[in-house]
Amino acid sequence: MKLFLDTANLAEIETVASWGILDGVTTNPTLLSKEGKVNPEKHLKAICKQVVGPVSMEVISTDTKGMVEEGKKFAKWAENIVVKVPMTGEGLKAVTELKKFGISTNVTLIFSANQALLAAKAGARYVSPFIGRLDENGEDGLMLISELVQIFDNYAFETEILVASVRHPRQVTEVARMGADIATLPFAVFEKLLHHPMTDLGLEKFLKDWKSTQK
Repeated sequence: MKLFLDTANLAEIETVASWGILDGVTTNPTLLSKEGKVNPEKHLKAICKQVVGPVSMEVISTDTKGMVEEGKKFAKWAENIVVKVPMTGEGLKAVTELKKFGISTNVTLIFSANQALLAAKAGARYVSPFIGRLDENGEDGLMLISELVQIFDNYAFETEILVASVRHPRQVTEVARMGADIATLPFAVFEKLLHHPMTDLGLEKFLKDWKSTQK
């Protein structure tokens, strides 16, 4: 399973990239706003230079024409830009139009299997189901991923399942077991993947034992 970092912070991207396991980055207007007053074009170009894989940049338009215009503009910024559009009728039309220009799309704010099915049929490169938000609203986010993996396998869709709104490491394990293509994680979750208390205790003991052998 590929691992993306869900951030717009350059330092976080540099850190995870240095581990040799970063496959891509997802951003959105909220994440960009956390970086203060930045020039979106310059900032996204800087991100794209740090990342070998795809970088999702989300449109702010809600109508098809606006989404397509934004998508074309984003695509000129870097070769690895993916245009993120919302799961709406206007968004699906934008996916169809952008595909004609060879521009890849990521349909976001997916909360049902039917929504993901429509996005895949429209030609999205990625669909982004939000499992954490589903859990917080009394639904089963992991069940949605299980359904999507089965449906996409049934019909051999080329669209990849990009699991979003991941809250903790166990969800990463579960979606990997189910066969999701990608999980995009906040930096805090990436850090938690590194650690286990028994690893820390084991390392502490090894170092202590080594020191005891020194004269």
